[in-house]
Amino acid sequence: MPRRHSDLMHPPEKSGKSAKSGKIRAGIGGWTFEPWRGVFYPDNLAQAKELSYASRHLPVIEVNGTYYSTQKPPTFARWASETPDDFIFTLKGPRYATNRRELAGAGDSITRFLDSGIIELGDKLGPLLWQFAPTKKFDEADFAAFLELLPEKFDGRGLLHAIEVRHDSFSTPAFIDLARKKSVAVVFADHAKYPAIADVTGDFVYARLQTGKDDIPTAYPPKALDEWAARAKVWAEGGVPKDLPIVDVDAKIKRTARDTFVFFIHEGKVRAPHAAMAFMERITRPSRA
Repeated sequence: MPRRHSDLMHPPEKSGKSAKSGKIRAGIGGWTFEPWRGVFYPDNLAQAKELSYASRHLPVIEVNGTYYSTQKPPTFARWASETPDDFIFTLKGPRYATNRRELAGAGDSITRFLDSGIIELGDKLGPLLWQFAPTKKFDEADFAAFLELLPEKFDGRGLLHAIEVRHDSFSTPAFIDLARKKSVAVVFADHAKYPAIADVTGDFVYARLQTGKDDIPTAYPPKALDEWAARAKVWAEGGVPKDLPIVDVDAKIKRTARDTFVFFIHEGKVRAPHAAMAFMERITRPSRA
């Protein structure tokens, strides 16, 4: 089990974005899920209106479809047109780039993904998520080669990259150092089996909360949502929550405001939208005097 961070970081007194705090957004994975009808979506809502509805109740959605298949520019343009100005999409990179023996050979798959039209999202384009299989072990040289393939810019627009690893071999300072040098965010996973790595390695924070339950109206109990909201505020202020595991405990991290993305996903999926909405209520709730 990784050692825990020893510094005491307190959440800010005020929520939302300020000079000292990045913006916090909570969302879900995708927007097409039949069990959400009558639970999250109204029964009479047309399926074609689901993205419009979801994007007006949540500030961000993680797109899983880009992991399995290549989209086209008109698709991204349509998504952008159906959502509010301040909405964000995070896109999962294609499996062809991450599910391979040698990651150093992923260049063509990454290029095809970038060329598929993601830039049509404009300012609504958020982080790109590169997800690795639970069987993928850490190979320092090969993983370093993969990170070199991730461009900082594409078509004149800056790109943000997040990497989700699922094997315990990544719980090593060597991996954290690689990610930090490239300013790539390591995804924090609240999961029953995957390693929990809370090291801050990029200019933003990306967390995936995956232990919800459908028999709880908000997937996570109210107390747990309070705790995750407090942790998100610490991240947004540039700190590291004191109760989450850190791999590289000796690293000196510059404290700076960081946008923070939190997704309720995987387990408790039926209730995930309500979890994200309840979480955002805690983020935007005025602080008590």
